[in-house]
Parts: sequence; C-alpha cells; structure tokens
Amino acid sequence: MFDLTGKTAIVTGGTKGLGLAIVQALSSVGAQVVVVSRNAHDCKRVAQDLEDKGRKAFGFACDITQSENIQDLIDNTLQQYGRIDILINNAGVAVTKPAVELTEEDWDFVINTNLKGVFMMAQAVGQVMIQQQYGRIINMASMFGLVGDKNVLPYLCSKGGVIQMTKGLALEWARHNITVNAIAPGYVVTPINEAVLKEEKVQKYLLGKTPLRRFGKGHEVASAAVYLSSDESSYVTGSVFSVDGGWTAQ
Repeated sequence: MFDLTGKTAIVTGGTKGLGLAIVQALSSVGAQVVVVSRNAHDCKRVAQDLEDKGRKAFGFACDITQSENIQDLIDNTLQQYGRIDILINNAGVAVTKPAVELTEEDWDFVINTNLKGVFMMAQAVGQVMIQQQYGRIINMASMFGLVGDKNVLPYLCSKGGVIQMTKGLALEWARHNITVNAIAPGYVVTPINEAVLKEEKVQKYLLGKTPLRRFGKGHEVASAAVYLSSDESSYVTGSVFSVDGGWTAQ
C-alpha cells in the first residue's frame, strides 16, 4: 500500500517545515520528487540529501506568483521525468496584524501566494494531468480555512479560498481521472515555530483549544499527503482532511 515508485511529485515550499516533511515522506515510498521553493540553494540542498540516500530528486527555484517561473518548472520536470503525477501545493505565507492595520501590500502578498499562486500551479500542472488522464493534486489549506481567528484576515481568506478551489477543481477534473483534495493542518511543531510554541502562555492557550492536548508533528500531516497521493485514495476527491487534533470538531 501507498507505493509511489515511478511517480513524479512536485512539492512547493518543499525545503522547510511541513513541505520538507512531505518531500521526505513521498520520497521514502518511492516517488521521484521535484523540490520547489524560491531559494535555489535550499532546493538543491534538500534534493541532494535525497539523492545521497539513493532516491531520485532535483531542486528547482520557482516563485509561484510568476506564471513564467511556473512554466519553466513544468518544462524542466517533464524534461527530467516525462510526466507529473502528483502536485503538493504547499507554499504559503502569512501576515499577522489587526485588520485595520493591513496595507494593500500585505493583502496582495498573502493572497497572491496562498491563493493565486496555488491556482496557477494547479492550472499548469492540471493541463499536463489532463493529457495523461491521471493525477493527484493536494492543496495545503489550514484549519483556519474552516474556522476563524484574529489578526490573520488575509490568511483566513486565502485558505478558505483554497478549500473552495479544491472542491471546484475536483468537480471539473474528475472525468480526467484527476483527484483534487486539501489538507487542513492545525498547529504543527516545525523548526520555524518551535520556539514560539514552547512559550508557556502560548502553549496554555493553544493546547486548551486542542482536544488532543498536544501539537501535531510533521509526519502526521505528511502521512495524509502520502495517502492522498497514492492509488489507495482513488475514490477520494473534493475532500478536506483536517489534521488538527480535533480543533475544528468543536
């Protein structure tokens, strides 16, 4: 089960945090992975680490808000591997401010990356998958695409939009044997947020709202991505997988 040998996967935001966990998980079950972020050095470093373990990977720097960058990514992937079976739309950003303090630049920064960029990646890869009559697209949403929170309004709007985009694309592309699903993580410990989540006040507040009374781990989100990337999930499309310790069940 969950064998991805011979499958080609593109993972955006694949050099850190949840993206890196997903890259490592897909690679561990046989996928040849294209590691994508805006930093070329980081992409090459992660890909080289996988290659050193005897796995197939290459890194490619891409700004997903730029359509020309995306097309270069698609062309290079097809040249390298001949097909694209899996897209993990993971790249994302956030701005934390009260709504009245948000600038137009703040809004555009978040929406262009988290919503427009996700769409442009899905559209470009979707065209390849339609020709193949096969594909798996997994969009990284958030539990805050399902429930509200304070001081992250553009993030809420972008992730809610990602969930609706997931459903719309799932319906449009089902006839092409393409499944489109979303993962909605809760608070997951990564090197980026580990110090903040260790603060006593933060822990008390967040864990008090999490029924499982702990933060998530990267591999728990990555496991959902592996399932949705595999043929074991072939009857699942348009779904949102909450991996949030029960936060959105309340």
